[in-house]
Amino acid sequence: MATRKIVELGNETLRKKSKPVVSFDSSLASLLDDMKTTMVEKNGMGIAAVQVGVLRRAVIVETEPGEYLEIVNPTILKTKGKVKKSEGCLSVPGFYTDVERPKYVKIEAFDRNGQKFEFEGEDYVARCICHEIDHLDGVLFVDLTDEGKSYKTKKGVN
Repeated sequence: MATRKIVELGNETLRKKSKPVVSFDSSLASLLDDMKTTMVEKNGMGIAAVQVGVLRRAVIVETEPGEYLEIVNPTILKTKGKVKKSEGCLSVPGFYTDVERPKYVKIEAFDRNGQKFEFEGEDYVARCICHEIDHLDGVLFVDLTDEGKSYKTKKGVN
């Protein structure tokens, strides 16, 4: 397991839509292992493959301290409620702003072996899942608030 470089705001890769994973093989396993190592080393709560420069629909979310959920080719099935709380991002170091996200999310996805599963999360876990799935579509949390848009303007990035 290797630590990979985090792609940061301003790099056009973050704005691209990630492609579905089609091969559930050792290459995917290595990617997921490296993503977890990178996320833990950088004190993140979630990470998307695009954040390490790989345009594949794969994310990892810390669901409880030391417990990690690997999510491949996710689809959001249902959301409920709205909560506005502070978010940050490994790809936007040092910036935090309040973002409105669902209080509850239900997803369908695959694990590293290609087994389909459903998962439900609330509060912090729902926030993390939605944040990471946004990454797969080229959306960053700074796109979702006026404060984030102002931050991007100050930094001269989109």
